[in-house]
Amino acid sequence: MTIWRIASRGQAPLDGEGARLYGSRWTPRGLRAAFASATLSLAALERFIHTDPDLEPADLVAIGIESGPGIRVESVQVEDLPGNWREYPAPLELASIGERWLRHARTAALSVPSVVIPRERNFILNPAHADFERLRVGTPEPFAFDPRMWKKR
Repeated sequence: MTIWRIASRGQAPLDGEGARLYGSRWTPRGLRAAFASATLSLAALERFIHTDPDLEPADLVAIGIESGPGIRVESVQVEDLPGNWREYPAPLELASIGERWLRHARTAALSVPSVVIPRERNFILNPAHADFERLRVGTPEPFAFDPRMWKKR
């Protein structure tokens, strides 16, 4: 299985530092986690909704991450989430789900529904899990958004 991440070229692709510093919908501040999406197009949408066009770096890269056989993935289903799981700001219950998963370290990856497209999946990766080192990070490929995405309507 290949999952995708879009990041700045100079950023370490999977160190989890951003989540440690800022937290996320699915993880509390203070714990390392890296994020990826099931498809490159979903990774682009996720990046797009979290980006201010004036601050978007020009050196974006797309990075494929291969998970080999035997790397287990835990999964969170929409029906197991609170009814307000898509709200912004995110309900604290979601960060608690990620925190429990990170602390128990049962798997290297947690599959969660995308808020942008709930039928699609994002992945939280645990850099502290023993299987994390078995993930194969591909060569970063230049990535740029179509400029029409930034135009005002």
